[in-house]
Amino acid sequence: MIIKNFEINKKIKNLLSKNIYLIYGENIGLKKDIREIIENAKNKEKSEIISFYENDILSNDKNFYSSIYSGSLFSDKKIITINNGTDKIFKHVENIFDDNPENVLLIIYSDILQKKSKLRNLFETNKNAVCIPCYLDNERDLQNIIIDELKKNNIYLSRESINLIIEKSNNDRNYLRNEIEKIKSFSLNKPKVDIQDIKDLINFSGEHKSEVLINECLCGNISQYKKILSELYTNTMNQIYLLRILSNKIQRLLNIKKMENQHPDLDGLLSSVKPPIFWKDKDVVKKQLKVWNIENLKKIVLEINNIELLCKKNPQISKTIFLNFFTKLCKTANNSF
Repeated sequence: MIIKNFEINKKIKNLLSKNIYLIYGENIGLKKDIREIIENAKNKEKSEIISFYENDILSNDKNFYSSIYSGSLFSDKKIITINNGTDKIFKHVENIFDDNPENVLLIIYSDILQKKSKLRNLFETNKNAVCIPCYLDNERDLQNIIIDELKKNNIYLSRESINLIIEKSNNDRNYLRNEIEKIKSFSLNKPKVDIQDIKDLINFSGEHKSEVLINECLCGNISQYKKILSELYTNTMNQIYLLRILSNKIQRLLNIKKMENQHPDLDGLLSSVKPPIFWKDKDVVKKQLKVWNIENLKKIVLEINNIELLCKKNPQISKTIFLNFFTKLCKTANNSF
Protein backbone atom coordinates (compact mmCIF):
# COMPACT_ATOMS: atom_id res chain seq x y z
CA MET A 1 0.00 0.00 0.00
CA ILE A 2 1.39 3.39 -1.01
CA ILE A 3 0.95 6.45 1.21
CA LYS A 4 2.37 9.69 -0.18
CA ASN A 5 4.04 12.11 2.19
CA PHE A 6 1.27 14.73 1.95
CA GLU A 7 -1.30 12.05 2.85
CA ILE A 8 0.37 10.96 6.10
CA ASN A 9 -1.61 13.20 8.45
CA LYS A 10 -4.89 12.39 6.66
CA LYS A 11 -4.25 8.64 6.76
CA ILE A 12 -2.50 8.44 10.12
CA LYS A 13 -4.83 5.72 11.49
CA ASN A 14 -4.33 3.60 8.39
CA LEU A 15 -0.59 4.21 8.58
CA LEU A 16 -0.28 3.15 12.21
CA SER A 17 -2.48 0.06 11.78
CA LYS A 18 0.35 -1.71 9.90
CA ASN A 19 3.52 -3.31 11.25
CA ILE A 20 5.79 -3.42 8.17
CA TYR A 21 7.05 -0.26 6.44
CA LEU A 22 9.31 0.68 3.54
CA ILE A 23 10.42 4.32 3.61
CA TYR A 24 12.57 5.18 0.60
CA GLY A 25 13.90 8.18 -1.30
CA GLU A 26 16.42 11.02 -1.03
CA ASN A 27 14.64 13.26 1.49
CA ILE A 28 16.52 12.44 4.71
CA GLY A 29 14.63 15.02 6.76
CA LEU A 30 11.23 13.63 5.74
CA LYS A 31 12.38 10.09 6.55
CA LYS A 32 13.36 11.26 10.00
CA ASP A 33 9.96 12.93 10.55
CA ILE A 34 8.10 9.78 9.48
CA ARG A 35 10.31 7.65 11.71
CA GLU A 36 9.42 9.81 14.72
CA ILE A 37 5.69 9.61 13.94
CA ILE A 38 5.74 5.82 13.69
CA GLU A 39 8.12 5.05 16.55
CA ASN A 40 6.53 7.53 18.98
CA ALA A 41 3.07 6.08 18.29
CA LYS A 42 4.17 2.45 18.39
CA ASN A 43 6.58 2.79 21.28
CA LYS A 44 4.06 3.82 23.94
CA GLU A 45 4.60 0.47 25.64
CA LYS A 46 8.40 0.90 25.58
CA SER A 47 9.25 -1.61 22.87
CA GLU A 48 12.78 -2.92 22.44
CA ILE A 49 14.43 -1.10 19.52
CA ILE A 50 16.96 -3.02 17.37
CA SER A 51 18.76 -1.53 14.35
CA PHE A 52 20.48 -3.27 11.45
CA TYR A 53 22.23 -2.17 8.27
CA GLU A 54 21.71 -4.27 5.15
CA ASN A 55 25.32 -5.50 5.30
CA ASP A 56 24.72 -6.79 8.84
CA ILE A 57 21.92 -9.01 7.54
CA LEU A 58 23.84 -10.23 4.48
CA SER A 59 26.86 -11.15 6.59
CA ASN A 60 24.92 -12.79 9.45
CA ASP A 61 21.26 -13.46 8.65
CA LYS A 62 20.94 -15.85 11.62
CA ASN A 63 21.37 -12.94 14.01
CA PHE A 64 18.72 -11.00 12.09
CA TYR A 65 16.18 -13.84 12.16
CA SER A 66 16.91 -14.46 15.82
CA SER A 67 16.08 -10.81 16.56
CA ILE A 68 12.81 -11.16 14.66
CA TYR A 69 11.56 -14.44 16.11
CA SER A 70 13.10 -14.75 19.56
CA GLY A 71 11.39 -13.28 22.60
CA SER A 72 12.56 -9.99 24.05
CA LEU A 73 14.24 -9.83 27.44
CA PHE A 74 13.07 -6.25 27.98
CA SER A 75 9.53 -5.94 26.61
CA ASP A 76 6.70 -7.70 24.81
CA LYS A 77 7.23 -5.85 21.53
CA LYS A 78 10.15 -5.04 19.22
CA ILE A 79 10.81 -2.27 16.74
CA ILE A 80 13.39 -3.47 14.19
CA THR A 81 14.85 -1.08 11.64
CA ILE A 82 16.91 -1.91 8.56
CA ASN A 83 19.00 0.93 7.11
CA ASN A 84 20.19 1.23 3.49
CA GLY A 85 17.87 -1.59 2.34
CA THR A 86 18.03 -2.73 -1.31
CA ASP A 87 16.84 -5.69 -3.39
CA LYS A 88 19.70 -7.72 -1.89
CA ILE A 89 17.54 -8.41 1.18
CA PHE A 90 14.36 -9.06 -0.81
CA LYS A 91 14.19 -12.77 0.12
CA HIS A 92 14.73 -12.05 3.81
CA VAL A 93 11.94 -9.47 3.83
CA GLU A 94 9.65 -11.73 1.80
CA ASN A 95 10.12 -14.48 4.41
CA ILE A 96 9.02 -12.09 7.14
CA PHE A 97 5.94 -11.14 5.09
CA ASP A 98 4.99 -14.81 4.82
CA ASP A 99 5.47 -15.52 8.53
CA ASN A 100 3.98 -12.23 9.78
CA PRO A 101 5.59 -12.47 13.26
CA GLU A 102 3.55 -11.08 16.12
CA ASN A 103 4.63 -8.13 18.25
CA VAL A 104 7.29 -7.06 15.73
CA LEU A 105 7.33 -3.70 13.93
CA LEU A 106 9.70 -3.71 10.94
CA ILE A 107 10.82 -0.46 9.27
CA ILE A 108 13.11 -0.51 6.22
CA TYR A 109 14.88 2.70 5.14
CA SER A 110 16.19 2.84 1.58
CA ASP A 111 17.69 5.38 -0.78
CA ILE A 112 16.13 5.91 -4.22
CA LEU A 113 14.45 2.70 -5.49
CA GLN A 114 13.59 2.39 -9.18
CA LYS A 115 10.15 1.24 -10.33
CA LYS A 116 11.55 -2.17 -11.24
CA SER A 117 12.82 -2.72 -7.66
CA LYS A 118 11.46 -6.00 -6.26
CA LEU A 119 11.53 -4.60 -2.73
CA ARG A 120 9.53 -1.54 -3.71
CA ASN A 121 7.02 -3.62 -5.69
CA LEU A 122 6.54 -5.99 -2.74
CA PHE A 123 5.49 -3.15 -0.47
CA GLU A 124 3.44 -1.24 -3.04
CA THR A 125 1.24 -4.25 -3.84
CA ASN A 126 0.80 -5.68 -0.34
CA LYS A 127 -2.21 -4.42 1.61
CA ASN A 128 -0.65 -5.40 4.94
CA ALA A 129 2.41 -3.17 4.47
CA VAL A 130 3.07 0.53 3.93
CA CYS A 131 5.32 2.04 1.27
CA ILE A 132 6.18 5.75 1.63
CA PRO A 133 8.23 7.47 -1.10
CA CYS A 134 10.21 10.44 0.23
CA TYR A 135 10.88 12.85 -2.61
CA LEU A 136 12.62 16.19 -2.17
CA ASP A 137 10.54 18.95 -0.60
CA ASN A 138 9.12 21.76 -2.68
CA GLU A 139 8.41 25.30 -1.51
CA ARG A 140 4.85 24.43 -0.48
CA ASP A 141 6.03 21.53 1.73
CA LEU A 142 8.49 23.81 3.52
CA GLN A 143 5.90 26.55 3.90
CA ASN A 144 3.49 24.09 5.55
CA ILE A 145 6.20 22.98 7.99
CA ILE A 146 6.90 26.57 9.03
CA ILE A 147 3.23 27.51 9.39
CA ASP A 148 2.43 24.39 11.45
CA GLU A 149 5.37 24.99 13.82
CA LEU A 150 4.50 28.67 14.23
CA LYS A 151 0.88 27.85 15.08
CA LYS A 152 1.96 25.29 17.68
CA ASN A 153 4.13 27.90 19.39
CA ASN A 154 1.85 30.94 18.91
CA ILE A 155 4.46 32.82 16.88
CA TYR A 156 3.54 35.31 14.17
CA LEU A 157 5.77 35.86 11.11
CA SER A 158 5.10 37.95 8.05
CA ARG A 159 4.93 36.35 4.60
CA GLU A 160 8.20 38.07 3.76
CA SER A 161 9.89 36.48 6.77
CA ILE A 162 8.59 33.02 5.88
CA ASN A 163 9.82 33.37 2.30
CA LEU A 164 13.23 34.48 3.53
CA ILE A 165 13.59 31.40 5.77
CA ILE A 166 12.54 29.08 2.93
CA GLU A 167 15.05 30.71 0.59
CA LYS A 168 17.85 30.30 3.15
CA SER A 169 16.95 26.64 3.77
CA ASN A 170 17.91 25.61 0.22
CA ASN A 171 14.95 23.16 0.20
CA ASP A 172 16.41 21.20 3.13
CA ARG A 173 13.82 20.56 5.85
CA ASN A 174 16.54 19.68 8.37
CA TYR A 175 18.12 23.11 7.88
CA LEU A 176 14.65 24.66 7.97
CA ARG A 177 13.90 23.06 11.33
CA ASN A 178 17.21 24.37 12.67
CA GLU A 179 16.10 27.89 11.76
CA ILE A 180 12.68 27.32 13.34
CA GLU A 181 14.35 26.17 16.58
CA LYS A 182 16.33 29.42 16.70
CA ILE A 183 13.14 31.43 16.17
CA LYS A 184 11.32 29.49 18.90
CA SER A 185 14.12 30.15 21.39
CA PHE A 186 14.25 33.84 20.46
CA SER A 187 10.50 34.31 20.70
CA LEU A 188 10.03 32.93 24.22
CA ASN A 189 9.25 36.46 25.40
CA LYS A 190 8.44 37.96 22.01
CA PRO A 191 5.52 36.30 20.17
CA LYS A 192 5.79 38.66 17.18
CA VAL A 193 9.15 38.46 15.41
CA ASP A 194 9.83 41.08 12.73
CA ILE A 195 11.79 40.75 9.50
CA GLN A 196 14.96 42.30 10.95
CA ASP A 197 14.90 39.76 13.78
CA ILE A 198 14.70 36.99 11.19
CA LYS A 199 17.60 38.41 9.18
CA ASP A 200 19.69 38.55 12.33
CA LEU A 201 18.70 35.05 13.44
CA ILE A 202 19.38 33.20 10.18
CA ASN A 203 22.81 34.79 10.08
CA PHE A 204 23.27 34.16 13.80
CA SER A 205 26.89 34.69 14.82
CA GLY A 206 26.68 31.70 17.14
CA GLU A 207 26.08 29.51 14.09
CA HIS A 208 29.76 29.78 13.13
CA LYS A 209 30.85 28.82 16.66
CA SER A 210 28.48 25.86 16.58
CA GLU A 211 30.04 24.63 13.33
CA VAL A 212 33.55 25.04 14.74
CA LEU A 213 32.57 23.28 17.99
CA ILE A 214 31.36 20.22 16.11
CA ASN A 215 34.37 20.17 13.79
CA GLU A 216 36.76 20.32 16.76
CA CYS A 217 34.74 17.58 18.48
CA LEU A 218 34.92 15.23 15.46
CA CYS A 219 38.64 15.94 15.06
CA GLY A 220 39.33 15.13 18.72
CA ASN A 221 40.82 18.55 19.53
CA ILE A 222 39.86 18.48 23.21
CA SER A 223 41.34 21.82 24.30
CA GLN A 224 39.72 23.78 21.45
CA TYR A 225 36.46 21.89 21.93
CA LYS A 226 36.33 22.86 25.63
CA LYS A 227 37.20 26.48 24.88
CA ILE A 228 34.40 26.93 22.33
CA LEU A 229 32.00 24.97 24.50
CA SER A 230 32.56 27.39 27.39
CA GLU A 231 31.60 30.28 25.08
CA LEU A 232 28.41 28.54 23.97
CA TYR A 233 27.46 27.14 27.37
CA THR A 234 24.57 29.39 28.28
CA ASN A 235 20.96 28.83 29.29
CA THR A 236 19.94 29.35 25.67
CA MET A 237 22.18 26.61 24.23
CA ASN A 238 20.04 24.74 21.71
CA GLN A 239 20.99 21.07 22.02
CA ILE A 240 18.62 19.90 19.27
CA TYR A 241 20.03 22.46 16.85
CA LEU A 242 23.60 21.29 17.55
CA LEU A 243 22.62 17.62 17.24
CA ARG A 244 21.15 18.30 13.82
CA ILE A 245 24.27 20.11 12.64
CA LEU A 246 26.23 17.07 13.85
CA SER A 247 23.83 14.73 12.05
CA ASN A 248 24.33 16.59 8.75
CA LYS A 249 28.12 16.46 9.13
CA ILE A 250 28.11 12.73 9.94
CA GLN A 251 25.87 12.03 6.95
CA ARG A 252 28.23 13.98 4.71
CA LEU A 253 31.24 12.02 6.02
CA LEU A 254 29.37 8.75 5.44
CA ASN A 255 28.57 9.71 1.86
CA ILE A 256 32.22 10.63 1.21
CA LYS A 257 33.45 7.39 2.83
CA LYS A 258 31.27 5.35 0.47
CA MET A 259 33.13 6.92 -2.48
CA GLU A 260 36.65 6.20 -1.16
CA ASN A 261 37.25 3.12 -3.32
CA GLN A 262 36.57 5.12 -6.47
CA HIS A 263 39.50 7.52 -5.91
CA PRO A 264 43.24 6.90 -5.45
CA ASP A 265 43.77 9.65 -2.88
CA LEU A 266 41.93 11.97 -0.51
CA ASP A 267 42.50 15.09 -2.59
CA GLY A 268 40.87 13.49 -5.62
CA LEU A 269 38.03 12.22 -3.46
CA LEU A 270 37.30 15.62 -1.88
CA SER A 271 37.46 17.36 -5.27
CA SER A 272 34.72 15.07 -6.58
CA VAL A 273 32.28 15.67 -3.70
CA LYS A 274 29.03 17.46 -4.51
CA PRO A 275 28.05 19.95 -3.28
CA PRO A 276 31.71 21.04 -3.29
CA ILE A 277 33.62 21.34 -0.01
CA PHE A 278 34.83 24.87 0.64
CA TRP A 279 38.63 24.97 0.36
CA LYS A 280 39.04 26.21 3.94
CA ASP A 281 37.17 23.12 5.22
CA LYS A 282 39.11 20.49 3.28
CA ASP A 283 41.85 19.93 5.89
CA VAL A 284 39.23 19.50 8.62
CA VAL A 285 37.25 17.00 6.53
CA LYS A 286 40.48 15.09 5.72
CA LYS A 287 41.24 14.73 9.40
CA GLN A 288 37.72 13.59 10.20
CA LEU A 289 37.83 10.98 7.42
CA LYS A 290 41.04 9.58 8.92
CA VAL A 291 39.55 9.49 12.43
CA TRP A 292 36.19 7.86 11.69
CA ASN A 293 35.44 4.68 9.75
CA ILE A 294 32.09 3.77 8.17
CA GLU A 295 30.95 1.50 11.00
CA ASN A 296 31.62 4.14 13.66
CA LEU A 297 29.84 6.80 11.62
CA LYS A 298 26.79 4.55 11.26
CA LYS A 299 26.74 4.01 15.02
CA ILE A 300 26.88 7.77 15.61
CA VAL A 301 23.83 8.26 13.35
CA LEU A 302 21.84 5.87 15.55
CA GLU A 303 23.19 7.48 18.73
CA ILE A 304 22.20 10.97 17.57
CA ASN A 305 18.59 9.84 17.10
CA ASN A 306 18.56 8.29 20.59
CA ILE A 307 20.21 11.31 22.24
CA GLU A 308 17.76 13.71 20.58
CA LEU A 309 14.85 11.62 21.85
CA LEU A 310 16.34 11.54 25.37
CA CYS A 311 16.83 15.32 25.36
CA LYS A 312 13.21 15.88 24.34
CA LYS A 313 11.88 13.47 26.95
CA ASN A 314 14.11 14.79 29.75
CA PRO A 315 14.37 18.58 29.31
CA GLN A 316 15.58 19.07 32.91
CA ILE A 317 18.77 17.09 32.26
CA SER A 318 18.99 17.51 28.46
CA LYS A 319 22.12 19.65 28.72
CA THR A 320 23.93 16.95 30.71
CA ILE A 321 22.85 14.23 28.25
CA PHE A 322 24.00 16.37 25.32
CA LEU A 323 27.38 17.31 26.85
CA ASN A 324 28.17 13.73 27.87
CA PHE A 325 27.50 12.56 24.31
CA PHE A 326 29.59 15.27 22.63
CA THR A 327 32.47 14.89 25.08
CA LYS A 328 32.50 11.12 24.52
CA LEU A 329 32.75 11.69 20.74
CA CYS A 330 35.62 14.15 21.18
CA LYS A 331 37.56 11.77 23.44
CA THR A 332 37.00 8.86 21.06
CA ALA A 333 38.34 10.92 18.16
CA ASN A 334 41.33 12.04 20.26
CA ASN A 335 42.19 8.44 21.22
CA SER A 336 42.35 7.41 17.57
CA PHE A 337 45.72 9.14 17.16
